[in-house]
Amino acid sequence: MAKPKIHEISKQFGVPNKEILEVLTKYNVTGKSYMSSLESSEMDILLEYYTQKSDKGEDLAAFLRAQFEVKEEAPKAEKKAEKKAEEAPAEEKISRKKEVRYVDTRTNAVDLDQQAGREKAESLVNVQIKDTETSKQKIKKNKNKNQGQNKKNQPSNEEMLEKKQKEKKQEKLHVLIGDEITVGDLAKELKCSPVEVIKRLMQLGIMATVNQTIGFDEASMIAEDMGAEVEREIIVTAEEKLFNDTPDDEADLLPRPPVVVVMGHVDHGKTSLLDCIRNANVTATEAGGITQHIGAYTVTVDGKKITFLDTPGHEAFTAMRLRGAMVTDIAIIVVAADDGIMPQTIEAINHAKAAEVSIIVAINKIDREGANPDRVKQELTEHGLVPEEWGGDVVCVEVSAKQNIGIDNLLEMLTLTAELKELKANPNRQAKGTVVESKLDKGRGPVATVLVQNGTLKAGDIIVAGTAVGRVRAMTDHKGKKIKEAGPSTPVEIIGLSETPEGGDTFYVVDDERAARNVVEARKQKIKDEKVKAATKVSLDNLFDVLNEGAMKTLNIIVKADVQGSVEAVRQSLEKISNEEVKVRVIHGAVGGITESDVTLAAASSAIIVGFNVRPDAGARSASESNDVDIRTYRIIYEAIEEIEAAMKGMLAPKFREAVIGHADIRDTFKVSGVGTIAGAYVTDGKIVRHCQVRIVRDGIVIHEGMLSSLKRFKDDAKEVNSGYECGMGFENYNDIKIGDNVECFVMEEIKQA
Repeated sequence: MAKPKIHEISKQFGVPNKEILEVLTKYNVTGKSYMSSLESSEMDILLEYYTQKSDKGEDLAAFLRAQFEVKEEAPKAEKKAEKKAEEAPAEEKISRKKEVRYVDTRTNAVDLDQQAGREKAESLVNVQIKDTETSKQKIKKNKNKNQGQNKKNQPSNEEMLEKKQKEKKQEKLHVLIGDEITVGDLAKELKCSPVEVIKRLMQLGIMATVNQTIGFDEASMIAEDMGAEVEREIIVTAEEKLFNDTPDDEADLLPRPPVVVVMGHVDHGKTSLLDCIRNANVTATEAGGITQHIGAYTVTVDGKKITFLDTPGHEAFTAMRLRGAMVTDIAIIVVAADDGIMPQTIEAINHAKAAEVSIIVAINKIDREGANPDRVKQELTEHGLVPEEWGGDVVCVEVSAKQNIGIDNLLEMLTLTAELKELKANPNRQAKGTVVESKLDKGRGPVATVLVQNGTLKAGDIIVAGTAVGRVRAMTDHKGKKIKEAGPSTPVEIIGLSETPEGGDTFYVVDDERAARNVVEARKQKIKDEKVKAATKVSLDNLFDVLNEGAMKTLNIIVKADVQGSVEAVRQSLEKISNEEVKVRVIHGAVGGITESDVTLAAASSAIIVGFNVRPDAGARSASESNDVDIRTYRIIYEAIEEIEAAMKGMLAPKFREAVIGHADIRDTFKVSGVGTIAGAYVTDGKIVRHCQVRIVRDGIVIHEGMLSSLKRFKDDAKEVNSGYECGMGFENYNDIKIGDNVECFVMEEIKQA
């Protein structure tokens, strides 16, 4: 007998999964999810419930019974309902209030209103008589007193001053104090001498001058000690005045489509999957078959919309998260069924977890030979993702993007996951959202793809995005069609901004264009000031100071190594360093060289990168400099552990530092008798110096470290060769050189002690 699943029944009834689960719970059927199968008795409950509820219930019930072969059995729920109906009248009799009758048993007929009026009049007369007598006694007493006393002089100045001070004490002073205030300003607020405030600060153990600034806590203690009522002054910035960030009422929120990002290992079918979804559900072509690509698009599944962010992968995803943009609701991790979990898959999983989004795993290429979805599910459990069918909470869908197998099921799982998340937004307010990407078009100027997250964006709106400001001159959807407005979870391309904003910037719609331009100018100035200050990032050199300031409780580390065994060994060793004050946490570990993606993740997570027997590539080096990410490379595990321990204790004091002075690519090799293998190389950056120390790096892995024995330009010996020139290189005691190897030349510099 076929056992239907809850989400299949919800589709047939045309009601949400949540409603079906609530109906089952009402009849004591618990522990079910939308993927659960239904027993015959449970199915009967639903059929009986919806047969009574719907006009077409009988026809639908007959259809479902035939489809799932459900036995005709009267559910226990019906009997319970009948029993409840029988008991209901008895309960009503019990809960009904007893009626009370009032009977007048007096023999004489009395006018109650007249009696009440008489009693009231008598009471008033008595009060007036008493008041008159009292006032007469007071007048008489005062008269006797005045007659018995001679006229006295007016009160003295001392008495007057004392009286005023008493009145001042009775009137409590009300003061407004901000986060900071100078001693002099506090004295003005308290209407006292600055000396008085300084004395009280000294009693608290704080030595301060008149112009010195003190915090709210100290100022409020002094003010309260002097009998004043303190209220914290909330200073509203120009941005807070301009941008409407007030939370929405629950009644104003309406359902919105989910925003989905697709990530995974290279060649596992991310692009094919997106193309398959786009071609099946989106008509986005113009004349000549040119597809409009704006970095995001919307598909419709059973009348419900889903927005896909077509990003180049987890790099762009993390770059947006680095800028504080929490854009996506669901992440689809694509894994090839014949290949399994790969390094970039692990990165994608870690990025999705760090962003705290729901994860759906699409097991792709199930049509290929050697495809083994169960092996993929087993590998997923090793990385903390347990499939639903194995008792976990991660939805796994088997698909084939090329054969168009399982795509509809994947989209259905997306809508179900979104339904459970109950995503909502308020479309009836000024728009707010995130910039997905931007470019400079020769004909149109700055063009930005934005995702509306709340409110409705309209053509003509004044918009602020990062350091860009302008009026929305035109707006197009993912099909290239001009539209006048866009609601929540809608991606659109806009023109009219003053410059190209950065991906991840939050945009706001505002009313005042002049105030918007002032805010943008202030932001630009702040960026300039921050560049001058050069904000310090976490590194081993400043780790002790950062820990002492209490700014960090967890030290995040990314581990890259030449083999998986080393990754695990380094991970375990580093996590053992944790103490009561600081927890050392390895947020990502993988095999291979240090890449730009690792640096982006480190910047987003305030992490230090530890490389064991590997080197950073050119992109990683450049990114680490621009993002101030500390990269430490080691060849012995104990050196890494000792250095991090020393940094945490504030005892890190290296006397020498490695300085990379140049790189070269090996393009040819020559064997010379009596000498060994000579490399024909091209200097890509910096310079190569004779007798310097070198590393030979192959596929990001260090395969040799030693000295450069010879350096030649043509047949002549050379002291150094600059970038852009070719040279010949020989290496001390090493001949296993291959075309494609990279040579890193470095020297050890002495660090001057402060």
